[in-house]
Amino acid sequence: MRLVPAERTAICELFDDLGPTVPTVLPGWQAEDLLAHLLVRERNPLAAPGILIPALSGLADSAMHSYDTTPWAKRVELLRTGPPLWSPYRPALVEERANLLEFVVHYEDLARAQDRWRARPPRAERDEALWSALRLAARVLYRKSPVGVVLHHLTRERGANITARPGRGRVVVTGTPTELVLHAFGREMAQVELDGTPENVAELAATPRGI
Repeated sequence: MRLVPAERTAICELFDDLGPTVPTVLPGWQAEDLLAHLLVRERNPLAAPGILIPALSGLADSAMHSYDTTPWAKRVELLRTGPPLWSPYRPALVEERANLLEFVVHYEDLARAQDRWRARPPRAERDEALWSALRLAARVLYRKSPVGVVLHHLTRERGANITARPGRGRVVVTGTPTELVLHAFGREMAQVELDGTPENVAELAATPRGI
């Protein structure tokens, strides 16, 4: 079952509803910056590496600003229509694996910065897909942690733990898959419980997380 089309629709509807100038939880970014980021990622394979590589960040910044004069509704429609033919995200399987975490995290980046934010209702298929994605990505996302990290699925009975980082000490991070994904990507608004010594919890909190 494909989940990304529904997540793409959800974030586009949020962009439509909120407009370009509302805040996000990302420091210094408004909705228009977040949308430009998503468009460059899918539509400009030459500039997209600058999203992750500091030495190339100028390319990504320039590409993001290239959308400044495009009407807002058109920008949202570009994201809604999906990756173009030349995009590496065009194949359905690639898009599903590469965009699920991206859209879930950025939806929350935008939604949770608004006064009227309400948590989205759980969706079993999405939760399972996020949990599976965390199994693959957790060690990368927590690679800088100086302490051990275990992710604990709040509602799962079997296979409820992922060792995200082996090592001295241990912090158990408990939450739903969505909240665990947000924590793994360094979002402090993640609604999780941290169980460990105060020293270990503080060390984890001070550690950069994410890609």
